[in-house]
Amino acid sequence: MKRLLITLLITVTLNQVFALAFKDGEKLVFGVKYGLVSPAEATITANSSTYQGVPVWYLKIEAHTHSFFDTVFKIRDKVESWWRKDSLVPMKFSKVLQEGTYRQNRTHTFDHQAKTTVYSKYSFKNQTYKTQTLPIPGNTQDVLSSFFYVRNQNLVPGSKVIINITTDGKSVNTETVVHRRESIDTIFGYTPCLVIEPKLKSEGVFKQSGKITIWVTDDAYKIPVRMESAVSFGSFVATLKSAQNVPYKIK
Repeated sequence: MKRLLITLLITVTLNQVFALAFKDGEKLVFGVKYGLVSPAEATITANSSTYQGVPVWYLKIEAHTHSFFDTVFKIRDKVESWWRKDSLVPMKFSKVLQEGTYRQNRTHTFDHQAKTTVYSKYSFKNQTYKTQTLPIPGNTQDVLSSFFYVRNQNLVPGSKVIINITTDGKSVNTETVVHRRESIDTIFGYTPCLVIEPKLKSEGVFKQSGKITIWVTDDAYKIPVRMESAVSFGSFVATLKSAQNVPYKIK
């Protein structure tokens, strides 16, 4: 009985400390527009799962061009993170990109207790993996989990969130700047938003080559509703077109 009470107390405490800005099963679908064309779609999901017996949030972004555009510039991107529920640090990160002729296949497996990561990078030319063990600082995030981490912070215009991000074999301190408040038309209606800019020093979901600007709802949930960025094949605007397991009704 005593052990049960202690377990319940720990569970309640963790839930209070890590009150999350998203719900289990959150699914956000974005229409992606390049110039005047809308050839692609991107989906962000967050689901309860386990990794090596540990409760995690399984975070995923998938982006793909529609079939009519595949012959012009085919995109098949998938980025995944297995994010511990108890400490909100990643256990594993995987990034597989296919953008035109460009290919990328990279993973990080984290050991936060030893402060190391096993980094694997696939060579499509040699058809082999190059693997190395690298040091990491405490509480480092990957490029996907870092966005969910930022969503859980208290964001106000003029503030910055500094996070160490480990990706592509490097660990760098990265800041997300909160620029301003701005209301825009969204699937939820006219919505007050915060305009933020993650100043990434490595590639993100796409083979990013310029700054990315994100509009998130100005509330406790900070749901991304619009994204703009320059990438290797031009620039894009991603607009939220459907959402599941969010605290808003679609207009």
